[in-house]
Amino acid sequence: MAATTRGSGGSGGGAEAPRAAVFDVDGTLVDTNHLHVVTWWEAFRQAGHQVATHDIHRAVGLGSGDLVARLLGEERAGAEAEEIGDAHTVLYAQYFERLSAFREASRLLRTLAGDGWRIVLATSAEGPELSALRAAIDADDVIEATASAGDVERGKPAPEPVERALELVGASARRSVFVGDTVWDMRAGSGAGVRCVALLCGGIPRQDLEKAGADAVYDDPAHLLASLAESPLA
Repeated sequence: MAATTRGSGGSGGGAEAPRAAVFDVDGTLVDTNHLHVVTWWEAFRQAGHQVATHDIHRAVGLGSGDLVARLLGEERAGAEAEEIGDAHTVLYAQYFERLSAFREASRLLRTLAGDGWRIVLATSAEGPELSALRAAIDADDVIEATASAGDVERGKPAPEPVERALELVGASARRSVFVGDTVWDMRAGSGAGVRCVALLCGGIPRQDLEKAGADAVYDDPAHLLASLAESPLA
């Protein structure tokens, strides 16, 4: 799927490069991580594998193929990743119309946009799933670009998704911030050279996020919004 952008994304007249607020979506802006855990668990079960939900939760945020490989091993995943991933897609799709954004997620994006930040999404979601997530966030008027799995060769924790997001709006890494909820997000953002903000609403412990590179940690979008003046997004 091609990246989607709004506006030219360039800076003019020799002005300093724009600053971007890049956001992960699942578990960061939209309350989906535990839905993913349950539907991945069922997809594995249907394929004859018993995988602990705790282990699945720690792998959420990886691309489909990488998640299966992490939980089953490379050799098994090579033969089964596509089938299990397809099963998860079908199971998860039943929730599309009921997805819910975290409290103040939309207002957070609009506030940042009003302060001059270019708002970009960096997510492994594509197609109907991405459309459902964006509908839940309800802030398309300020989201300038979306870097999806199909736009990069390697997903998180590789830095490519964040680098691509910055490229889409012509933003400078040193002036930009990546907000996510998993260790994969923090590693991707750190690798891309941006400051990293972690949210706890995805269910990953604070110490794990800080160890992975988080510069600041907040409970959820509402907490970050209330703390903007003292945050890396000040």
